[in-house]
Amino acid sequence: MTRRIVCTYHVTADADTIESRAQGIAVEQSVEMPLPAITDPRVMDEIVGQVQDIEEMSPGLYRVTIGLAAETVGDDAGQLINMIYGNTSIQPDTVLADAAFPPEILETFGGPRHGIAGLRARVNAPDRALTCSALKPQGLPVPGLADLAYRFALGGLDFIKDDHGLANQRYAPYAERMPAVAAAVRKAREETGGYTRYIPSLTGGLDQLRDQARIARDEGLDCLMIQPMICGFPAMQTLVRENPDMAFFTHPTMTGASRIDPRFLHGTLFRLLGGDALVYTNHGGRFAFTRELCMELGQRATRPWDGLKPAMPVPAGGMTLDRVPEMIACYGRDVMLLIGGGLLLAKDTLVEETRAFQDHVAALSTQAPAASAAAVAE
Repeated sequence: MTRRIVCTYHVTADADTIESRAQGIAVEQSVEMPLPAITDPRVMDEIVGQVQDIEEMSPGLYRVTIGLAAETVGDDAGQLINMIYGNTSIQPDTVLADAAFPPEILETFGGPRHGIAGLRARVNAPDRALTCSALKPQGLPVPGLADLAYRFALGGLDFIKDDHGLANQRYAPYAERMPAVAAAVRKAREETGGYTRYIPSLTGGLDQLRDQARIARDEGLDCLMIQPMICGFPAMQTLVRENPDMAFFTHPTMTGASRIDPRFLHGTLFRLLGGDALVYTNHGGRFAFTRELCMELGQRATRPWDGLKPAMPVPAGGMTLDRVPEMIACYGRDVMLLIGGGLLLAKDTLVEETRAFQDHVAALSTQAPAASAAAVAE
C-alpha cells in the first residue's frame, strides 16, 4: 500500500474551477507532467498525487486535501518541502496550511533530539517557565556583547542567545565573539552557581555552519541557533544529525515570505526537522500574529505526536516585562519567555532587572498548568 503525506492547501478559486485547480496541484506536486503521457501503471497508481477532499471555507476559498507519495521524499529535508509545496509555492492562489506525515517520514527526520525535558535539564528547571534574552544591538563589539552576557548570567537568566543578525561581521566575528561570550557566561556561573546556557547563532554556508558548531562544542556549549529559512532545510537536517548532543533553537526570520501557515511551519515542520525550541513572533508585540494563532502554534509544538519529543515554544518579538503574567497564563509552564529589548532597557540595573524577571517567572509558574488550558482541552 502506498504511504502518503496528506497535505492541506487553502486555495483561492471559483466554484467552477476548483476541481481542476486541485487536480493541477496534485499533478504539479507529484509528477509535473501531462498524465496521458505516463505509461507506467505503478506511477499512475502510486506516485501521482490524489485529490482526497475539497471543502469550501468561504466564498472563493477552498480547503483542498491531497495525498502525495511519501517515497518521493527519500530522506532529504529539502526534497520534503519540495514535494509538499515546491512549484505550487510559486502560484499566488495557494497557501500550504498543514500536512500529516506517515510513520516512515517521522522516523526519517526524527523530531527534537532533546525537546522540552532536555532544555529543562540543562538549566535545572523541571517545573517552571524558562527565560531567555538576546545579545543586542548590531554593531556592538565583542567586549560589549560579552559584558551583556555576563550580566544576564549574573541575573540568573536561563538562556542567552545571539541576536539573529549577529553573523561574522568584522566588529564581532564569530570565532572571536562566541568564545568570549561563552567565557563570560562560564565566569558568571562559577560566581553564582547558576546554569545559564549560551546559544550562538550559526550562519553561512554548510562548511561554515559545521565549523561554527565545532567551535561551540570545543567551548563546552550544548545549544545552537539556526535560521531554517536562511540556511535551508537540508543544512538544518545535516547539523541536527551531526550534532545529536546539541539542542537546536530555530529562528523565524524569513518565515513570513513563504505562504506557509506559521502553525504548520513552526509547530510541525521545524519540530519534525529537529527543532528543540521554536522561536516565533508572539501576539501583542511588534508583529501581527493573533493570540489564537500563537496558542495553536504552541499547542502544535507540544502536542503528543507518535513518539516525537515535544518542542519548547519561544514566543518573542517586542515582549515586555509587564506581559509576563499574561504570557504564562496563555502558554502555561511549558514556554520559554524571550524578552530582548524590553530587558535591555534596564541598562545599568540589568543584573537586578534580570533577577526580578527570573523570580517573577518562577513565582507565577507555581500557579500555572504545565500547558495552556486550550492545549489541555485539546
